[in-house]
Amino acid sequence: MEPNEKKIIQEDCSEDALGPGVLTLTNIRVAFDKTEGRIIDFSKKFGNTVLDAKLNEIIEVAKEGILIKKVRIKIKSNEGEMTYKFGVFNTGKWEKEIKEAISKFNS
Repeated sequence: MEPNEKKIIQEDCSEDALGPGVLTLTNIRVAFDKTEGRIIDFSKKFGNTVLDAKLNEIIEVAKEGILIKKVRIKIKSNEGEMTYKFGVFNTGKWEKEIKEAISKFNS
């Protein structure tokens, strides 16, 4: 994290294509770090950061689903637009926090 960066919200979750990991929202970016866990000894290892996007790169944030709810984040990158779907506990809270962080970041 950068010196002026503050963590807003963080949660263990799973992304549809990337698998399990930790989703983190800060006042500067959204990041997703892959994790590996073992049930036998309850250990968890952090892997690579597979998503690291500045808030001004986020095009759209929305929640979706009826039974299985997810927060959908669309990001503009050099490779084009990428859509990520995260199975977080409280999709409404994540959507609200990301939108607030984006508006504060842009002002």
